[in-house]
Amino acid sequence: MRTERRLSALALALGLWSGVAAAQGGPVETIPGMPPVADPSNLYRETRTLSPAVSGALSRIYVPNRQGNDVWVIEPATMKVVDKFPVGVNPQHVVPAWDLKTLWVTNNAEGRTDGTLTPIDPATGKPGKPIAVDDPYNMYFTPDGRSAIVVAEALKRLDLRNPQTMALQGSIAVPQCKGINHADFSIDGRFAIFTCEFQGGLARIDVVGRKVLGYLKLSRGGMPQDIRVSPDGKIFYVADMKAGGVFVIDGERFAEIDFLKTGIGTHGLYPSRDGSRLYVANRGSNRGRRHAGRTSKWTSSGVAPSSVVCGIHSCSQ
Repeated sequence: MRTERRLSALALALGLWSGVAAAQGGPVETIPGMPPVADPSNLYRETRTLSPAVSGALSRIYVPNRQGNDVWVIEPATMKVVDKFPVGVNPQHVVPAWDLKTLWVTNNAEGRTDGTLTPIDPATGKPGKPIAVDDPYNMYFTPDGRSAIVVAEALKRLDLRNPQTMALQGSIAVPQCKGINHADFSIDGRFAIFTCEFQGGLARIDVVGRKVLGYLKLSRGGMPQDIRVSPDGKIFYVADMKAGGVFVIDGERFAEIDFLKTGIGTHGLYPSRDGSRLYVANRGSNRGRRHAGRTSKWTSSGVAPSSVVCGIHSCSQ
């Protein structure tokens, strides 16, 4: 009976991810300036085609390298390194701008005070002049495109900046979110949920009012990492590296619904292009010794029809 109840809960939760849940009563009323949601049952629908804004961009993979304080550039067709250039200290992420015209390298200079953002022109693949900012571990953009949100992890702070110049617009202190790292937004753009890696919880942020709405302590004493909203915007999935699975969160109630076991070192969450699947990257370690990695694939039926076990050079079913 316990197994049957567990499978039922899993099917329900993953059914919500799949976008097969009933559509909402009408169009989504988004915040001013945010693009409309074309399909309330699948906010990922429009990711199936690339935006005209990237028509002139080079086909490249940009890899931040913390040991060398540089970015390596890979040509995906040949999988060869075609360029490498220095950036700031301790590069963490490469983030596309809201208008897709710039890629930003977040160099948080961990343990120092000389953090920077390095712009990359996707049309040329070349970096521009770095901009000094405080502790940029990660970066997002508000759904209306009016602000960049620089995640100042060590400072427990979100810095709102001009999306082009990176001039400071204001800050949101998040004192009860130690290790604030990753985020995703509600379907209407009203709020965002950030993971608090070193506090085992989440913080919900009012995007319009620019304030903290509340905190949520997750069960199992884990270490939350990536977070993704479901296609219909009702559920948030939170990868937890120590707990070895994914927490299921009701976004509106800001409450934990379920926990789905996946694998050791659950870290990244990646929707498929059409939004029908969510891939979970289990890095194989939650500290120290590394185990075999594993990628879990969830579908609308709520079952995992296949798993991929990955080594350094190959993957097998």
